[in-house]
Order: sequence, then C-alpha cells, then structure tokens
Amino acid sequence: MTAPGRPHGLRRLPLRVRLIAGFATAMLIVLTGAGAFVYLRVRYALDLRLNEDLAAQAGQLTSSVSRGGPPTVTTGTEYQLLDAANHAVAASTGLRGASLLSGAQLATARTTSVRADRGPLFPIRADTLRLYAVPVHPTSGPASVAVVALRRDQRDEALRELIGQLALANLAALAIASLVGYRLTQAALAPVERYRTEAARIAGGATGLRLAVPQRTDDEITRLGRTLNQMLAALEGALDRERQIVHDTSHELRTPLTLISTEIELALRRPRSTAELEETLRNVAGDAERLRELADTLLTVGVQPPPAPGDTVDLGALATDAAARYPHTHAQHHGPAVALGDTTRLRQVVTNLLDNATRRGRPPITITTGRTGNAAYLRIHDNGPGMDPDFLTHATARFTRADTARSTPGTGLGLAVVDAIITAQHGELRLCANGAHHRTGDNFPTGCKHPADGTSITVLLPAADPPEPPTMATANPTE
Repeated sequence: MTAPGRPHGLRRLPLRVRLIAGFATAMLIVLTGAGAFVYLRVRYALDLRLNEDLAAQAGQLTSSVSRGGPPTVTTGTEYQLLDAANHAVAASTGLRGASLLSGAQLATARTTSVRADRGPLFPIRADTLRLYAVPVHPTSGPASVAVVALRRDQRDEALRELIGQLALANLAALAIASLVGYRLTQAALAPVERYRTEAARIAGGATGLRLAVPQRTDDEITRLGRTLNQMLAALEGALDRERQIVHDTSHELRTPLTLISTEIELALRRPRSTAELEETLRNVAGDAERLRELADTLLTVGVQPPPAPGDTVDLGALATDAAARYPHTHAQHHGPAVALGDTTRLRQVVTNLLDNATRRGRPPITITTGRTGNAAYLRIHDNGPGMDPDFLTHATARFTRADTARSTPGTGLGLAVVDAIITAQHGELRLCANGAHHRTGDNFPTGCKHPADGTSITVLLPAADPPEPPTMATANPTE
C-alpha cells in the first residue's frame, strides 16, 4: 500500500517508459478486441454450418420415425430417440446408453427445438458433440423426442488453431508497435533532455546561454524551447536591472554617508565650540534627512499596493489645487475627469511631475484634465527644450537622468515613482517631446494630441463612470 504523500510507483518511472506502457496497454486492448471479433465471426460461421447439418438430419430422422419406419440418418450422424421418462428407446451405435439430455432439456424439447453442446473447447477431448433435439410424434411407440448429434472435432480444432494464431500475431504486433513507439518517443523527447541539460548548466552559474532551438520547425517542443529562451532572457534582464539598481543605489547612498562621516571626523579632530558642534549636527541631520528621503523613495518605487475597490479621485480638483501651489502654472478642464484611484498617491504623482516641469522646463506650465473614451486624463505641459527622444524610452527607469539634468538636484527617481504609482492604479503614462512619443502601457487605445513644442506628460486612468455620448461641443484632446 502506498504511503500517503508519496508518489505512486508508476510515477517514479521515466516519462518515455510511462508513455510506452500506456501505448502498449492501448494496443493490447485494440488487438484483443480485434482478435475477439475475428474469433466470434469464425465461430459463428462454423456453428451456422454445423447447425444447418443438424437441422437437416433432425428433419430426416423425425420424418422416418413419424411414418413408422426405422430411424434414418446420414452416415456420421448419431441419434437417440427418448421417451417421456428420458430413456433412450432407440440410438445409434455410438450413443447407446444414458440419455444425452437433462430432465429440463427434455421437457423443453417436447415442445420446441433445443441446441446444446457436450464437452468444452479446452481441454481437448474426443467426445465433444453438438446436439439438436426436436419433438417427434411417431405413429406407434413411446418415443417423444428425437436427438441428433455431430462431433465437433474439426470445428473445435479450427477454433483452437485460430486462437493460437491470433495470440501469436497479436504478441508480434504488440512487440513491434511498442518498439516503434519507444523509438518515436525517444526521438520526440530528445530535445527535452537537451533542454534539461542546458538548463542545468544555466542553473549551475553559466551566463549568456540559451537553449538550442531549431529554427525550421514549429512543433510543441520547439515552441517550449522558444518560450524558455524568452523566459531566460527576461530573467537575465531582470537580474541585470537589479544589479544596476544595487549599483546606482550604492552610488546615491555613498555621497550623503561620506558627508556624514566627514563631518563627524572633522568635528572630532579638535575641541569644538558649542556653536560649531551645533552646525555640524545640523549638517549631519540634513544629510540623514536626504538618506531618509532616498530610502522612502526607493520603497515607493518598489512596493505600490493597488487602489481600494471603489476609490475615486477628481483629477480636475487635483489640478486646480496643484496649480495654486506652483507659480506660472494654470489649470484647464475639458469636462469632468473622475477616475478610479487613490487620491493621496495621485497627488504625489502630480507633485513629482510639476517639480520636474518647474526645475527642467520653462513657464508657462499647463495642467489639462478631461475625459476620452473610457479613460480620464491629466496632462502637464511645459515650454522647455523638451527631453531627448532617445531618453524617453528609459526615462522612467530608476536613477536615470538626462544629460541636461545632471547639474540640477535630484536622484533620477521622480518618473520611476510616477510610473510605479500609475501602473499600480491600472493606468498608463505617456511621455511626449519634440515629436517623439513613448507609452508605458497599452491599456487605452486613444492617441496623443498636445502642443508640438516642449514636453507633455499624460496620465491616463480608468474613468469612474461610463463615457458620455459624444457631442459637437465635446473636446477630445487625445485623438
């Protein structure tokens, strides 16, 4: 008995062995069924001929007895005439003695015909008979049932030979089919074993390896290999990004930590006055605050929970509040813009985007909100020189900064935070500058419409209510 939790014995076998076992079992069932069909058809044909001969002999026997003459049958046919007490009143030479019928068979044969066999097919015996009993009504005498019998020797011998031939043929067919199936299974699973070997090398630390996938085939194994290669490429890319993040984070942390260490060492070199120590502590506190802000920003980028079900945010209200806090910034509203999302996190998005526009762009800065299709949008546009088109595709990566922005304060995490928040809110971020467009998702099919100069950053979020039917006066700024 298999212990609970342990795999069944068959599951421990190699896959090709289990496939061959299943294939051989199916072939055995099919061949057995085909052999049984052939056997039954041959037996039916042999029994039909035997029954026809018995019926003819029974007719001849009952006809001669009914006329009052001596029993007459063809040479090779045995017979018995039985009375009501199941005693043989007349019989051929080979059947003299006890009656061939049981009491129940005799009772049935007095009213209708009865067929029966004496002796099994196996083991081989010399006295196997096919019986045929019919009622008879002689003009005189006690006979009431006539029984004719033919030996089944030739019939049984033919059936036994047929069984032997079918068994040998089925075993040979099963062996050949299993061998062919094994070869085919081995050939089909050879790429899987090759993939496993190469994957083991990759797991052992080898880098830059890919599974050897044939280019001219497109079967299930080949598609599996291509998918695994894509997965390996994605994992390798993720690992490279994580390594880059660790490197960039270490670089960003090194500066404030070095400043803190330097301030402390300088303060300990000689006695300091209370005012000097207070100044040193203020500098250390400022550097520690920058460390805390960097840690908070990294946590914001790394973990973003989805919004609570039913949470909504009025993008128009966010735009109006933000415009009031930044100089040379004004809000424009193209209808209601209520979206599904978390107000606090989306306020952080607007703040980060306006900080970037204020530091790196040029006034005036415009915040536009509205509705297009099933999305509510918020767009921030500034009239600065715009981002380099080559920089747009990786502008949301962590610690990434354009060459023109390296002289300004910042860590290169602002757009990364925005992208993380918008993705968690099931939205989409679009960066457009100098005729180039980049989108961080494909959640909304709308196009872009904004001023050609400067930089436009658009936030698209799922709208909180169904879209209104379009009218001639409705503005659609994202067609």
